[in-house]
Amino acid sequence: MIKTATLGAGCFWCIEAVFQRIAGVTEVVSGYTGGKVKDPTYREICGGRTGHAEVAQITFDPSIVSFEEILEVFWVSHDPTTLNRQGADIGTQYRSAIFYHNEEQKKIAERSKKVLDESKVYNDPVITEITELDTFYKAEDYHQNYFNDNAEQPYCQFVVKPKVDKVKRVFADNLKF
Repeated sequence: MIKTATLGAGCFWCIEAVFQRIAGVTEVVSGYTGGKVKDPTYREICGGRTGHAEVAQITFDPSIVSFEEILEVFWVSHDPTTLNRQGADIGTQYRSAIFYHNEEQKKIAERSKKVLDESKVYNDPVITEITELDTFYKAEDYHQNYFNDNAEQPYCQFVVKPKVDKVKRVFADNLKF
């Protein structure tokens, strides 16, 4: 049975590119959730006034990769200790967030966050928001598969690629390509 996770870890181009490479992930869709405006556009999201986060909705086969393993990749792929920021991307739309789909995901996410925080991997506390998924809005078509289609673009080279490379190193045994 296929399952879905919805995660925010800064710019959705980064998280999309990371999860497209994980074995067991069947689809990754960039989009928006967690805000108050119906059918937001990228321009509205960038203004930071809609309340939405840039997210990736990840469809996965739990017989190959579990939700726990999805969260392990999530924690490694970004800094979960910075409020409303990932690197130079600043604003509530770039917040670290897990939008759970059911009570089981909520419990797993809370436990995973607690274990990470208690491990003291980071000097600062993990501030990742854990919120029930409301409405997911698919981002405009030009945001889909962005890194794969625009790998030579400077943002992709300097921001996305290092995250992809890190995940490839850490999760080498769990990659599709």
